[in-house]
This record gives sequence, C-alpha cells and structure tokens, in this order.
Amino acid sequence: MPSGAPAGRRTRVVRTAGGLSLRLDLRAVLSGALLLAVAVAATVALIGSGDYPMTPSEVLTTLTGGGTTGQEFIVHELRLPRVLVGLLVGAAFGIAGAAFQAVSRNPLGSPDMLGLSQGASVGALVVLVWFHGEPRTVAAGAVVGGVITGLALFLLAWKRGVHGYRFVLVGIGTAAMLYAVVLYLLTKSTLYDAARATLWMTGSLSGRDWSQVGPLAAVCAVLVPVALLCARPLRMLEMGDDAAAALGVRTERVRITVLLVAVVLVAAGTAAAGPISFVALTAPQLARRLTRAPGPNLLPAALMGAALLVGADWAAQRLFGADQLPVGVLTGVLGGGYLLWLLVAERKAGRV
Repeated sequence: MPSGAPAGRRTRVVRTAGGLSLRLDLRAVLSGALLLAVAVAATVALIGSGDYPMTPSEVLTTLTGGGTTGQEFIVHELRLPRVLVGLLVGAAFGIAGAAFQAVSRNPLGSPDMLGLSQGASVGALVVLVWFHGEPRTVAAGAVVGGVITGLALFLLAWKRGVHGYRFVLVGIGTAAMLYAVVLYLLTKSTLYDAARATLWMTGSLSGRDWSQVGPLAAVCAVLVPVALLCARPLRMLEMGDDAAAALGVRTERVRITVLLVAVVLVAAGTAAAGPISFVALTAPQLARRLTRAPGPNLLPAALMGAALLVGADWAAQRLFGADQLPVGVLTGVLGGGYLLWLLVAERKAGRV
C-alpha cells in the first residue's frame, strides 16, 4: 500500500508512459462501478415500464437500433428523454450537494437547506404567476432565480472569504425568507397557475422531452469536468486553510469556483425537473458511506444521485398502482426520513 493511504484501504498506483501517476482506491472504484451498474439497470427498467411494457432485451435492442417502428417511437420519443433528464438532474444534484457539503464542512449543507432550490422556485413562480409563462420561460426564470440566490449567498456570507458555518447560517435564513415569498406568490396566482406551480415545485420528470435534455446536457458537459478537477483541492481543504495553502491550494479561488459551479448545476437541474428535494442532501452522504473514502467523493456522488433519482422515478410509477406519483413526492418522503436519522446521528456524535 502506498505511503499516505489510510490504514486498511487497498490502493493501486497506475503510471502512464508520460510519467504521470494516479493512485486508485479499489473500494471507491468498485463502488463507482456498482453505482454505474445500478443506474444502468434502473434506466433499462424505467424505459421498459409504462402502458406499453417492454422486456430488458427489447429495450436494449431498440436502443441499438433493432426495434420495431412502434418500439422506436416509444423509446426514443417518449421514454428516453425522461430517463436522460433524470440521470442528468440526479448527477447534477449529487455533485452540487457534495460540493456544498465539502465547502461548508457540514452534512446539512445542501441546496435544499441553503435556499438555492427556494430561489429557483421564486424565479419560476414570478414568470409563471405574473407573466403566465410557458415551460421554457418558467425554466429560464428558475435558472435566473437560482443564480441570483447563489450570488446573494456569496455576498451575505462573505467576510474575508466564504466560510462554512457562516455560509450555512446565511443559507438557512435565506431559505426561510424565500419560502415565504413562494407562499405569497401562490396566494396571488389564479387557480390554474397555482396548480401548475404546485406540480412544478413538487418536482417531476413527467412529460420531459428532448428540449430539456439538450441544454441540461450542455451545462453538465461543461461544468462537471470543472467540478471534478477541483476534487483534489477540496480534499486538501478538509485539512484546514493553512495546511491547504501550504500545499499550494488557492483556498478562496477553489471555494468560489466550486460554489459557482454547484449553483449553476442546481439551477439548471431545477429548471429541467423542478426542485426535487433531498437528492442533493442524501446522494453525497450515501456515496461517502459506500466508498468510505475521504474527500468530497464528487464522482460517486454524481453516480449515486443519478441512480437514486431514476430508481425513485421507477418506484413512483410502479409501486402505487394506477396512482403514479411525481418523483419529488417519493424523494421527499425518503429524504425526510434520512434527514431525521442524520440529525439523530449528528446529535449523538455531539456535532449538533
């Protein structure tokens, strides 16, 4: 085992012909492969579910261009866009949640708790209630609201840098105020707009098409690699600012970059599927417990978020008979239970 590796962990060093070396944690690699397999299995199961059921072999055949005309229409036009949105939103929320928790050094530091989801909801409701906007303009309003909320959090929490404890407190206060704004906007809306707003705020993948896939995929293609490049500096920041700075990490630049990336990922994911609750909170924690690796675990958190959201969407469609639930209802119930367990565990550990 290489020097510096945690005791009891199996690692392997991979060296390239160019002289570069990479240390791989075998448990983390196997955990990532398992999460990827779960996400793929949930994807195939979800595509095969519905009023026109398909077997896994039929789904795979159709995805590779060998299905009938009817199967190709059902898969490529009706079901595949929904699944892709679920995978991308889950991955975006997972990475964003891991980034917020790493910067704030708090397992409760997630977009759900810090006001970003509420800010995106306010932006969407302003467009929907005041301008009776269509889905695309509502999504644009959500992006603008989420980004403005993120910038406001930076400004309110900034004092010679962004520090975790202050950032969390400012975020909790901001979330409470923005939720009050959401309630006010609902009271000023018509019955039709209030119903649309309620469905959107619940979070759902129903009716998603290729118009949501393209912009979200572009955002993830640009920002996810940026976030992954910051994984090593984030891990060093866990040792403290002084130690990280001594190792050459520009602490504030890393924090600001990571938080900006996380804010845009949350805003884009919320615009595509609504503020689906608790995925950003639970995915990083479950990924860390699975890999048992130090650091933010950004890639495992992304895979966990994708698997959780697609799996929850499948369960919301199949486990309640004819009453199909919006996926946000199921993630809210499961995530709320997880939050209670986390609070009890943190209290026993003396951290809250």
